[in-house]
Amino acid sequence: MRNLLPLISSHPGGRSALTCRFRCGDACFKETPNTSDNEYAGDIIARAVSRRSMMRAAAVVTVAAAAGTAALTGPNAPQAEAAALAGHGHKPGPPHKPAPSGARGLRFSPVAPNKNDKVTVPDGYSQNVVIRWGEPILRGAPAFNPDKQTAKAQAGQFGYNNDFLSLLPLRGERGRQVLVANHEYTDEILMFRGYDPANPTREQVEIAWAAHGLSVVVVQEEHRTGKLGPVSRHPLNRRLTATSEFRVTGPAAGSPLLRTSADRTGRKVLGTLNNCAGGTTPWGTTLHGEENFNQYFANATTAEHKRYGIGTGATERKWERFDRRFDLAKEPNEANRFGWVVELDPYDPDSTPRKRTALGRFKHEAAEPRLTADGRPVVYMGDDEKFDYLYKFVSSKRMKKGTSRAAREHNLTLLDEGTLYVAKLTGDSPAAEIDGTGKLPTDGEFDGSGVWIPLATGTTSHVPGMTADEVYVYTRLAGDKVGATKMDRPEDVEPSPRTGRVYVALTNNSDRGKEGKAPADEANPRNANKHGQILELAENWDDPAGDGFAWRLFLVAGDPNDPSTYFAGFPKERVSPISCPDNVAFDDHGNLWISTDGNQLGSHDGLFGVATHGDRRGELKQFLTVPAGAETCGPVIQDRRVLVAVQHPGEVDGASVEKPASTWPDGPGKIVRPSVVAVWRKDGRDIGV
Repeated sequence: MRNLLPLISSHPGGRSALTCRFRCGDACFKETPNTSDNEYAGDIIARAVSRRSMMRAAAVVTVAAAAGTAALTGPNAPQAEAAALAGHGHKPGPPHKPAPSGARGLRFSPVAPNKNDKVTVPDGYSQNVVIRWGEPILRGAPAFNPDKQTAKAQAGQFGYNNDFLSLLPLRGERGRQVLVANHEYTDEILMFRGYDPANPTREQVEIAWAAHGLSVVVVQEEHRTGKLGPVSRHPLNRRLTATSEFRVTGPAAGSPLLRTSADRTGRKVLGTLNNCAGGTTPWGTTLHGEENFNQYFANATTAEHKRYGIGTGATERKWERFDRRFDLAKEPNEANRFGWVVELDPYDPDSTPRKRTALGRFKHEAAEPRLTADGRPVVYMGDDEKFDYLYKFVSSKRMKKGTSRAAREHNLTLLDEGTLYVAKLTGDSPAAEIDGTGKLPTDGEFDGSGVWIPLATGTTSHVPGMTADEVYVYTRLAGDKVGATKMDRPEDVEPSPRTGRVYVALTNNSDRGKEGKAPADEANPRNANKHGQILELAENWDDPAGDGFAWRLFLVAGDPNDPSTYFAGFPKERVSPISCPDNVAFDDHGNLWISTDGNQLGSHDGLFGVATHGDRRGELKQFLTVPAGAETCGPVIQDRRVLVAVQHPGEVDGASVEKPASTWPDGPGKIVRPSVVAVWRKDGRDIGV
């Protein structure tokens, strides 16, 4: 039997202190914002139908329906269409050796855990850097020069720290697709030579504003390979930054809680901040979650500010010195204008993106929709904070099919009307069997049932003592009041296009079980949880608009030799070690792909694929690793191509421009640059088959 893999860091989540400092404002070292005393949901009334029957029923219903609805309801439907367009007319590759065994889509030799300062991929696969931080994408933008950066230049160049990716089809332009990317945050120490954190210059601050936000860039595939490269100056290319205009829509638009001295209407916001993961809608738009926005605001003054983790002093980047809106002592409502889901139409470069208040305000990791049987979008969302909650939004409007102007205008209103819910889970095992070690209960699974508790519908609040505006703007407090289940950092949440089951990445929670904190429960079964878990949820009768569900833990991450780990019952000696699941995506075979953030098992972060059904359910294999200090983000899984965003390479304690901890992607003597990478099979065949 293998020895347990060594821990590489005592820092929470395995991240470097530098990453925590710039990415989330050292959230792990501050008081947990959720100090509510809502208990674990042990008092939920048992459903008439057992949760195992519900799981089986959900599987039967969704598999039977898949042939008729997958193209519309799959969260990766636009990506799947893009893959089909890109592969049209593809000629079979040369004869090849038999593929490694595994679930279909996962037949590759797994990459071993490593600390290589590069992107390491399986044997038989190739890669290229699609686009780097600073590459020009707009007309007139100059080539990147790290020693001559300007805010004007950066506003026309690909942004920093790429996270969520979406690839959309581009009809009429053979071999081209539309790449949309989030730019979560900036690490000024790795961007500017001689950076003084105590005294940033206005130029540095304005460059950072321009490096945040979103990028839209058309990419061209190279004939006969999987390479992608940017088409600079394409009419669809676009940059949205911390100073671009965004519209506020939905039931809280115009609320007094959203009004400032610069915007007395409460309907127009400058910028989007800390966009982490996101989603792609069946109607061809992209969704972008504003996550750790709290770190940009200084001088918190209210209990609501504190519940969102905003500090009472100066910020790390000192933006409040250069724009009063980041000083809450002067503009107390400005922070309320961030923490939303942003919807972008990447096919209309003149459109104004919208912040959707009906989806609630919290640290949105992602927002991934599916459709009900009658065509209404349901969006699943996680609040990425220790002991915070899992949410969903059910629209009251049906999607219109087609690409006509009328259909597109209608579909751009779908996320403004509906009901916002929060999840409350209960386990089905005796409390004494959940001892915080991760030991399986006697029934052999961590599982149970749950309910979706309504918070607000339109202008109607379902939370006693809170108005609808307050529910939308202070959604965390609404979850506190109704007793939602405290989870271990719910991040990306994705419904399977094959089965309809919903998978929730719970990254870790080092505070679970500490004195004064929530103890282990069946959905979060380990105290001092370093490695995280993935929860599988089946809506009752496969109705995503329903108010009840069954759940079970699909994976309990960590070293397979650790008895507290679990891989859906698959033999643990045949899986790759995994730690800190973050972003997730599906391939067309129904496999779940997992990117990690903060690996604590002696290896760099990576991308993994795991079978979710069949006799190989739980078989998990590592597909790639990223360079030193980096996190794996994205990802996009197409038939013949995988894309990942390599975020914050070289972000290691003590690193700087002058003393880099990584030479990726351009080698020694070049500045480290976050980038997007494409991976494909050398023989031109589908990934993992």
